[in-house]
Amino acid sequence: MSKKTMDMREYGERIHASGRRLYRIAYCYVKNEQDALDIVGDATYKALKSLDNLREPDAFDSWMTRLVVSTSIDFLRRRGRCVTAPQELLEAAPDEGGLSGLEDKLDLYSALDLLPAEDKAYVILKYFEGKTFAQISGELDVPEATAKTRVYRALKRLRRHYGLEENNG
Repeated sequence: MSKKTMDMREYGERIHASGRRLYRIAYCYVKNEQDALDIVGDATYKALKSLDNLREPDAFDSWMTRLVVSTSIDFLRRRGRCVTAPQELLEAAPDEGGLSGLEDKLDLYSALDLLPAEDKAYVILKYFEGKTFAQISGELDVPEATAKTRVYRALKRLRRHYGLEENNG
């Protein structure tokens, strides 16, 4: 059985096609445009260096997602997890929803900061990217039950923090 490899042209096309999605994932972790771009650049470089190790080109998107998540977590560990509200959100003009749209965005980013870095990926993929549990399972290479458990555990932690659920354990 021969191993199908991805050539540089296909690699470039796939990176270009998934760039915005990868950026959004990184941005959810670091909440800074330049840092998110650096993370995507680092992950892209890591992927290029180990492209020959990609056994299944059809799994490229999942592989890149895992690389961006792990690169984001490494970045936060190096920086000590200190993240402030994104400046563009603070300076943004209210949208059609008025100020509440801006407040909702800030609340969502603040809520993500309450989660351990390892759990953020599950919430980002589920609620920012609209992925199903089966898709999350494939992207993060975990059983589907694990993906569900991590999402629900993260939601429970957030509900508890915001006083929407009793802290029984």
